[in-house]
Amino acid sequence: MSDIIQLLPDSVANQIAAGEVIQRPASVIKELVENAVDAGAKNIRVQVIDAGKTSIQVIDDGKGMSETDARLSFERHATSKIRKADDLFALHTMGFRGEALASIAAVAQVELRTRQEKDEVGTQLFIAGSRFTGQEPCSCPVGSNFSINNLFYNVPARRKFLKSNATELNNIIAAFERIALVYPDIAFSLHSNGTELFNLKAGLLRQRIIDIFGKRLNQDLLQVKVDTTMCRINGYVGKPQSARKKGAHQYFFVNGRYMKHPYFHKAVTNAFERLVPSGEQIPYFLYFEVAPEDIDVNIHPTKTEIKFENEVPIWQVLSAAVKEAVGMFNDIPAIDFDTEGRPDIPVYSPNEQVAAPTLKYNPDYNPFRTSGGSAKPSSANRWETLYEAAQSQPSQESELFSSKMTMPEPADEPLSIASVIAEKSPAHYQYKGRYMMTAVKSGLMIIDQHRAHVRILFDRYVEQLRRREVVAQKILFPENIHLSASEEVTFSKISAELQDLGFEISAMGGSSYAVQAVPAGLEGLNIPDLLRDMIASAQEKTTAIHDEINSTLALTMARKAAIPMGQVLSNDEMENIFNSLFSSSNPNYTPDGKNILCILKQSEIEHLLE
Repeated sequence: MSDIIQLLPDSVANQIAAGEVIQRPASVIKELVENAVDAGAKNIRVQVIDAGKTSIQVIDDGKGMSETDARLSFERHATSKIRKADDLFALHTMGFRGEALASIAAVAQVELRTRQEKDEVGTQLFIAGSRFTGQEPCSCPVGSNFSINNLFYNVPARRKFLKSNATELNNIIAAFERIALVYPDIAFSLHSNGTELFNLKAGLLRQRIIDIFGKRLNQDLLQVKVDTTMCRINGYVGKPQSARKKGAHQYFFVNGRYMKHPYFHKAVTNAFERLVPSGEQIPYFLYFEVAPEDIDVNIHPTKTEIKFENEVPIWQVLSAAVKEAVGMFNDIPAIDFDTEGRPDIPVYSPNEQVAAPTLKYNPDYNPFRTSGGSAKPSSANRWETLYEAAQSQPSQESELFSSKMTMPEPADEPLSIASVIAEKSPAHYQYKGRYMMTAVKSGLMIIDQHRAHVRILFDRYVEQLRRREVVAQKILFPENIHLSASEEVTFSKISAELQDLGFEISAMGGSSYAVQAVPAGLEGLNIPDLLRDMIASAQEKTTAIHDEINSTLALTMARKAAIPMGQVLSNDEMENIFNSLFSSSNPNYTPDGKNILCILKQSEIEHLLE
């Protein structure tokens, strides 16, 4: 039998490696920009066409490469970052694997122009599918200019599974932001189809955060700074009022490298426990400086998963630092020297005799006595009369347990909507401003008023979108909203759906927009926050299916417009919610699958009172 095991050709091995390193256009930009940072660049320019599917260009003014280095850089495991295995535990650069350029060249058509400062002419290379197709001297500035064209042109299956241009551009912006946030001393720019999305000047960290995410974030940042023998942590966390349900900007960096760390994320959220509503997120930008030998970044090619040797102590340091920042913001008292009209606080003297306080009162005082007549007789002496009167007048609560509940339905009988409407009591009771209760044939029905209203409004908004029925309410004073680059990309994707819902939004320039009309019924809501939540929800939908986007927008708007927990309702208002709920498409569950109602059966009530 002949031998069947053989070595794979380099081109095939590079394509296999590219499956892990180069997953989408954003991966190409991440690798090339990180190489530019390692090359000492002070200005990095990124240009993409069709969200990187057609062309990606990264230009830097770093130290460049010689003719030999330029050719060798596209070989697998060729790198200038490490020399031996021990160097993996003393990394001071972004890259070290030597796989990025080889993987890119395996699945795209690459053109490189590079020159070192000492050279008079540079080098130009042409590579397609891991094959060198040309090399010649050229005239170019100091640094490197990578042009990546037709990504995945020779791997059609991979290209077919790329998402829409809006989704891929959002991924590019996310990768770009993660690097720009680490190096505020480097100038970055990003252009998409000739439109400038970012033009970030070199400066301080706080200014870089504001330049990327907008000036509105400036007033919500609290500084975090701590220095210990294990690690140094600095950065910013948001104030409690900056919490958002979706779309909060949360970033961890260690030694200049972006990372994901759920364990450290828990340390930050614990500091805001009971300060923000459940389910809301706080923005943070936290930077760790740890000895390179105490972390391991060689876990996955994306390098976003990092292991710490002293994970638990660092967790404690992080938690204490964030709590200190939040505590200083909340607990520092304001000094007020205006004491006019305020009571004097006596100073204690140990030599002075202190008399016990005495209570003075008028035993004949009666607040119900009028000046023109005698006082009314006290009700304390006629409690029997009050008791008899209370027994003769049925209260609202007693109507809940009417004679209709004496014949309970079997426990396994399904809930009939028609029977509920026919058998429910006309009087309703609200418990703690959150639950509505009414008597039905089988027992006591309990309904979550907020979730019920979400279901009612959701069905209404979805029907509006389906029928293209625009019910808009003009705003007397237009609301201004400033969007980040990623939010702006998503906004352009869903602008038609927002218009169908009844929003009228006009561009003001500089990523600012004016909201001139909103759907009827949203008066009094914070419109900018509502729109940001809707945009964040739409960003989670990576597909271009309009029905899914419509449902997402309708659900976000319904949650904002629904009656909040704690709002007191009249009996007529509760009756209206009951009737609207049981005429909806699914009165039992919210659009996201949460229970709206339950029934405490008559037999269970009787069992509790045995």
